[in-house]
Amino acid sequence: MPLTAQERETLLKLARETISHAVHERELPGVDLDVMPESLTRDGASFVTLTIEGELRGCIGSLEAQRPLALDVCENALGAAFRDPRFPPLLPEELDDLHIEISVLSAPQPLSYDSLDDLIARLRPGVDGVVIERGWNRATFLPQVWEKLPDPHQFLERLCYKAGLSPNAFRQSNLDVYTYQVEEFEE
Repeated sequence: MPLTAQERETLLKLARETISHAVHERELPGVDLDVMPESLTRDGASFVTLTIEGELRGCIGSLEAQRPLALDVCENALGAAFRDPRFPPLLPEELDDLHIEISVLSAPQPLSYDSLDDLIARLRPGVDGVVIERGWNRATFLPQVWEKLPDPHQFLERLCYKAGLSPNAFRQSNLDVYTYQVEEFEE
């Protein structure tokens, strides 16, 4: 069931407050789950994406629901701001220009396919987030990534590369593929 406008606002406010407190090295605000709506206290999986002037500044998330959604958003906001290995930790002077986007994920579902053509045909660009997995190698792209990589072959090549695999690994049949959908909202 989709989140209400108020629930979305609450999550965005929690993410911003958490980042703001951390960037100024203040004690993190507590999250009182007792006063939250049930939808935010149920276990949920989320990604928090940070941008500055339209450019990615950090993106960290969870694929499986393992803690209350409100806490998951706070933890991933901290991760996106300070622990994304692609970027240095967020600086206080960047806070005013920071834009926050939250994606709440459905549970990933295995995608069975018989061939490369079948895999490509089963993907739903712009709708599905995709997880690929082989052994210890694993990576995901949110559905929003389709906007920048609309070609399914290129999308899968970059996803394989992100997972530390050969960019052509998706052409082999021993790749586990999962799809999920998101409810995305932003400031």
